Amino acid sequence: MCKEEECRERGDRKLEMGFKGILFGNSKIDRMSSSMVNRSRMKLWIMRATTTMLLWACLVQLMASGEMWRPRLLKGWPSCFDSAASDSSALAVELASDPIKIERPPKRVYKNNGYLMVSCNGGLNQMRAAICDMVAIARYLNVTLIVPELDKASFWADPSEFQDIFDVDHFIVSLRDEVRILKELPSRLKRRVELGLFFSLSPVSWSDISYYHNQILPLLLKHKVVHLNKTDARLANNGLPLEIQKLRCRVNYNALKFTSQIEDLGRRAIGILRQNGPFLVLHLRYEMDMLAFSGCTQGCSKEEVEELTRMRYAFSWWKEKVIDSDMKRSEGLCPLTPEETALILRALDIDPNIQIYIAAGEIYGGERRMQSLASAFPNLVRKETLLKPEDLSFFQNHSSQMAALDYLVSLESDIFVPTYDGNMARVVEGHRRFLGYKKTISLDRKLLVRMIDGYKNQSLSWDQLSSAVKEAHADRMGSRHPRTVIPDRPKEEDYFYANPYECHDQERSDEPHQLA
Repeated sequence: MCKEEECRERGDRKLEMGFKGILFGNSKIDRMSSSMVNRSRMKLWIMRATTTMLLWACLVQLMASGEMWRPRLLKGWPSCFDSAASDSSALAVELASDPIKIERPPKRVYKNNGYLMVSCNGGLNQMRAAICDMVAIARYLNVTLIVPELDKASFWADPSEFQDIFDVDHFIVSLRDEVRILKELPSRLKRRVELGLFFSLSPVSWSDISYYHNQILPLLLKHKVVHLNKTDARLANNGLPLEIQKLRCRVNYNALKFTSQIEDLGRRAIGILRQNGPFLVLHLRYEMDMLAFSGCTQGCSKEEVEELTRMRYAFSWWKEKVIDSDMKRSEGLCPLTPEETALILRALDIDPNIQIYIAAGEIYGGERRMQSLASAFPNLVRKETLLKPEDLSFFQNHSSQMAALDYLVSLESDIFVPTYDGNMARVVEGHRRFLGYKKTISLDRKLLVRMIDGYKNQSLSWDQLSSAVKEAHADRMGSRHPRTVIPDRPKEEDYFYANPYECHDQERSDEPHQLA
């Protein structure tokens, strides 16, 4: 009974609550449903606001980036980033010698006659000239060139690969209208090379382009892959078709661009020098390897002469072992010593306060041998004194990359003076001619050593020495003149890369001056 009564009471209460809900409009239920609607609307507005903010942030990021993107409707609208962008682009133009974007030339279509592999030998500039020659040869033979292998077994033992020094992608793309260049052989041919199914040889030095057509092309057609294991001075200076000469120039002055890391550091060094006024680059070729190789020991102690002689005998590929240093110096075949260099710079009336950047490795004899030069020209600097150790740390033990840095500074100098006509001296001289015949003093060492000796034994006064030196070098300042041709003696000719007059359109009519 009690349970029935409880049930009735509960039912009565529910009915009463139902009637109250009807009478008072179900206010509680209405409040609950209203709250739910408000929450849904709030969530919707929050989502819309968040999405709008994200889209705006993305748009701002795109507009601020270097690859500027704007809808067509917004193009021409002023932007808060325009001034910053223009400032940064102006800085880029100021710092960079080359355009940021280079239009890709069309690919050259031709029947491929084979694949040419090359191993360069020597230092940076010897290899640089060789690369230019090999591109020209590959173009002439209609073959695919594999990115050249750089010398790692020379005295410097530099492990650098091509891409560590040069911008390899720029090299390939900038020449694709002339020759097809690949970073490596196709996989089907790699196996053949691993099995030794290719032909390797050293081309004949100073050869005419017909030599490659008559001797090398048949090998390529037969073996498909030919490896040239020595590439220095393998193409003649003169007597080549104009298109071949101009292609050598194009490779040297456009396609062979240093990596961004090397160029950035070079610009930094040049900027520091420029802040302090004009500067002269002295390529003081007085390192230990140069003296050992040449046998030039002027001013060296007995112990140093013995050390240099031991080093010369240690390298089997340095063929000349017994050398008369005095005789070689009298023939102008030795680099000037630091003491002789100081004397000649003074005789040329070089400003004693000018900055002199020493483009060289470690000078043999150190501070003792540099004392005369430092006394006459106190503003001597090197890359190691201009830049921080951490800037150069990446280049340590990479002599070719260090040489690339010196190369860039040498190009930009107000005056360039090499004390020996090695590969760097000649290639830099040619590049400076290409840039507008920038002042390069080519020292006549054979004449200078006689003058220096005359001054030391007092047969010449200082005024006589200075006058004679200036007169002898008036026409040796990097001015425009045709190359000298000596038939049957190509080594004694003017080097193509020191005087590439074909690089200038206005000089096409010039003819090399031929000597009997």
